Amino acid sequence: MNNRAPLGDLAAFVAVAEERSFTRAAAKLGVSQSALSHTIRDLEARIGLRLLTRTTRSVAPTEAGERLLHTVAPRLAEIDAELAGLSDLREKPAGTIRITAGEHAAETVLWPALARLLKDYPEIRIEICADNTFTDIVAERFDAGVRFGEQVSKDMIALRIAPDMRMAAVASPDYFAQRSKPETPQDLTHHACINLRLPTYHSLYAWEFEKDGRELKVRVEGQLVFNTLPLALQGALAGFGIAFVPEDLVLPYLDDGRLIRVLGDWCPPFPGYHLYYPSRQPTPAFAVLVEALRYRG
Repeated sequence: MNNRAPLGDLAAFVAVAEERSFTRAAAKLGVSQSALSHTIRDLEARIGLRLLTRTTRSVAPTEAGERLLHTVAPRLAEIDAELAGLSDLREKPAGTIRITAGEHAAETVLWPALARLLKDYPEIRIEICADNTFTDIVAERFDAGVRFGEQVSKDMIALRIAPDMRMAAVASPDYFAQRSKPETPQDLTHHACINLRLPTYHSLYAWEFEKDGRELKVRVEGQLVFNTLPLALQGALAGFGIAFVPEDLVLPYLDDGRLIRVLGDWCPPFPGYHLYYPSRQPTPAFAVLVEALRYRG
């Protein structure tokens, strides 16, 4: 026989045992006295023991009832406290948010915003998975991802979190001291270039250019292949060839003359980073994150 008692029946018993009155317990629970009496009778029948002694003037727990009261009442209080905690979680910014993003986006966009945000919200926890793959955020149980605007799936909510970007083809003065500068993207085939291998493309990244509506993709060759942008930049600074990296990474080196830019007229702006996530009711913590990342330029 299944003698497992529903939590509601146990809560009803605790109310009667603590109040020592069906009338007061019924008022506390918001049920009728007859319904409460029926619940207690069903509970006693299920357990096979009398839990309450009833007289015309009073109600008192039996020995079995006292034992059950002392065992169950604290646990029900713990359950109530946990449920209250979940309610608090719904109402205040707290909990863990998991985000997948490329290394460049994580370092230049996510981290600066999060470093400011988390100081004001100590109960928010952030997990960032920095890689260059197109992760299925639903299947991998991420709350959001960061990618270029043109790469975001149409079934996702997309929020701009950075300005438009440009790529830059750069090399050191020492490199160009030995070779002429390329005038067109096709000229890159005669140069030593620093390749980037991205998991998303399952091969070496083909450099993308555009001018006057004409788009070109160029496969380049050279001594070096990296899978991170900072290493490609270091290769260019060391004179090993031309690197093709986001413009913001090289601006300081262009200013101080350690790098020279080429093919600038073939590198127009394109939609910058966007936060993307499924259409669902956001938690307070996620709503705070969205506002912290929202681009207002």
